This record gives sequence, C-alpha cells and structure tokens, in this order.
Amino acid sequence: MAALMDLHTISTYRYAHSRADLRLADGERIVAGGTWFFSEPQVSSTGIVDISRIGWQAFEDLPDGGLRIAATATVAELAEMPAQRGWRAHPLLFQCATALLASFKVWNVATVGGNICRSFAAASMVSLASGLDGSALVWRPDGTDYTVAVADLVTGNGTNTLAEGEVLRAIDIPGYALRARTGFRKIALAELGRSGAVVTGRHDEDGTAVFGITAATLWPTVLRYKGLPDAEQLRADIWSADGYYTDPLGAADWRRGVSAVLAEQIRTELSRPGEGGDAR
Repeated sequence: MAALMDLHTISTYRYAHSRADLRLADGERIVAGGTWFFSEPQVSSTGIVDISRIGWQAFEDLPDGGLRIAATATVAELAEMPAQRGWRAHPLLFQCATALLASFKVWNVATVGGNICRSFAAASMVSLASGLDGSALVWRPDGTDYTVAVADLVTGNGTNTLAEGEVLRAIDIPGYALRARTGFRKIALAELGRSGAVVTGRHDEDGTAVFGITAATLWPTVLRYKGLPDAEQLRADIWSADGYYTDPLGAADWRRGVSAVLAEQIRTELSRPGEGGDAR
C-alpha cells in the first residue's frame, strides 16, 4: 500500500470478490496488477477497486480446443504455461510476453487484461491476441456481456472502445489459431528499449494466412489472406497500412520499413513446410 501514498487523490481502496462488487462509484477505477496505475499520478481517480482477489481461474479450456485467459492472469503465468495438446502456436505465448519491456518482477504482477485495457501501441498482450484472433469478453455494468475482437477493441495509443464501468473478463483464443504455425519478430532501437515494431504471422490448417503488426502502428494492423501472399503483395499491404507514427523511439517511415522486413522474414519461414515458431 506504500505506493498509494503518492496518489494523493485516492481516498478508498476495496477488493472485488464478485461481479456485484464491480459496480463503480464516481471516481473509482479498477486495477488488477496496477503496474501502470501506481506508476504515475491519477488525478481523476478517487478510489480503487482491486480485482486481484476475485478468484477467476487463470486458464480454461474452450470447447473448440481453444483457450480462455482470465483478465487477471499474469504475464508470467502466460509465458510459463506448459504446452497444451500440441498447440503449434504455443511458442507465441512466451515470444509476445518478451515484447513487454519489463523486469521479471513486473511480469509476475502485470496482468494480461491490464495490458490490453491500457491499450498502448506496444502492448505485448495486444500483439498476442491480435495475432491469434483473440476476442475480449466484456462485462457491462447492467449485468449483460458482449464480445469484441481485441484487434477492434484497441483504437489508438492508449485508447479503446471500453465504456465507463465495463470490465474485461477474459480473452478467448480460438482453437484453430492455436493449432496454426506461427512466426514472431520484434525490433527496438535500443537493446533494452520499448518495441518499435512487433510482427506476428500465422498459417492456419485451412491455408489462411494472418499477419499482425503492433507497436509500429497506433492500433493493431491485421492482414488476412486466403493463402500465404507473395512478397510483393505483403510488402504493398504493409506499406499502405494506416497508423504508423513517430515518437522518440522511432520514426514512422522506419516503423513501416522494418515491419515489412520482419513480415517478409516470417512469410519466408512459414512457406517452408514444418517451420514456424522461431523464437527470435
């Protein structure tokens, strides 16, 4: 609780143990790990509702062979999850976790849901969910639910479609995506710097190919093809995509260019029978 001493506007702190506890009073904000929330002033917040003790199971099997990831599951739990039923996409869980610029201490506290709800361009769990067609299960304050693709949930660097009082309950990854061959690449201007571009690739059993670009763009860019595209088509689609941006960690043109290079590496990798899951 020592961290709260710096949040001088916070006057209440309570734990949520049920859905009813998630009804927020004016000024209350939900936290799970709180690694971002406690890191800077929160002048518009007067209370905290902590969901770290709500008791959601970190991982659940879905009927189609997919995976439900609780919003309260930590990045470390996801990264260390044992291989399940021969998921070919299993390496992507750890690979995307490594795109989060954080120490092992943060990994053990930061949550999958918190990373997605914060919706930063370089959010590693957005990279994972977007690359694997993940959908967000959202609880409304009136007791109803809805689902939305994570790639559509995130609308900008730090913005999303969640309405006031809505709570991210879980991320569902479909079985077909977990059975796919995958590729992963990331790049940063500094060895320990925030990711400047994260690119994922996926080749499904039905031939569908999906390439995801995050960190380089303000919102997830997902390119979908009936089969693996040729190099020219993939490069053209990446170059024409919207949302590349400039900040102190990279220029927009650099982000666009390296995204095309990394995607081509993945495309080449996935075009070789039996390859995929490169840990770089």
